[in-house]
Amino acid sequence: MKQLDEFRIFYNKTIHPELLRMERLRLRLIRLLFFSSIMLIGIIILEIYLQLLIITLFLSIPIASLIVYLGYRVRKFKRTFKPNVMNLILAFIDDGLNRGSLTYQQNESISREMFFESGLFVSKAPFFKGEDFISGMVGEMEFELSELDVRHVSPVSNKLDQVFKGVFLHAFFPEETEGEIKIWPRDRFHHYSRAVKAFTWQEAINVDYEVMNDWFRSQFVTYALPDTHVIGILSDPMQEALANYVYETGKELFMAFSDQDIYVAVSEEKDILEPNVLRSNLSFDLVREFFEDVQLLLRIIEDFDRTH
Repeated sequence: MKQLDEFRIFYNKTIHPELLRMERLRLRLIRLLFFSSIMLIGIIILEIYLQLLIITLFLSIPIASLIVYLGYRVRKFKRTFKPNVMNLILAFIDDGLNRGSLTYQQNESISREMFFESGLFVSKAPFFKGEDFISGMVGEMEFELSELDVRHVSPVSNKLDQVFKGVFLHAFFPEETEGEIKIWPRDRFHHYSRAVKAFTWQEAINVDYEVMNDWFRSQFVTYALPDTHVIGILSDPMQEALANYVYETGKELFMAFSDQDIYVAVSEEKDILEPNVLRSNLSFDLVREFFEDVQLLLRIIEDFDRTH
């Protein structure tokens, strides 16, 4: 709560002025779209009234050019909005204890191979799209995360169904640890039966009985390989933080620990920090949600780094 209060102060002093600047750009874009629409309607009415092929062909070039230009302006606004706001949020997170410098690349992402290497999802997934790549250090652990949209072909309708949409993180622990654990949301556990079955083929078993936190156990199903020290990896504070986050946000959360690798996936239906052209983006909630998602992921890494 204290950190969120500090972030709100940072938002008021630093992020809100940037949002105001972007809002002025958005309003200019709206005016351009409005007057361009009026002009296009006028040209179309003129073409219908004159019904001359030569006039239609002559006017088609400026019409097409105007449509392409408007599309370019909208894309430019969206491309500049997210990096500007994202870098300010990361600047605040950067000041956190025991965290190295964070870098952001808008058009990069976690790789397809890394996503499926986690074992949390099993699918051929012909559609795989990612963006908003963030990397850095927490203590001695390197990490990378990005927004992902992964879909596969439905066997029923032959349409693309969602496999995962949200933020996916991979972290690497420099010292080798023993054991492997995977955690899936309990309320939709049956949707991930293929991934669970693949893990049980490696001799993994359900270890819910080793989880002492009742709240965590009600939210997640936990599987592990034999001889894995579950509580040594899933500390009590981590269990409490994860259960509380899911309860407050209603999001799905997945996690896997495998030797030196940590994988965490947090569902998010909306595109993160995606600006709206037709209405105002002056909203604390717009940036708060992304901030809390990233903070949760980094807290997981911090907890693992501190306890190991």
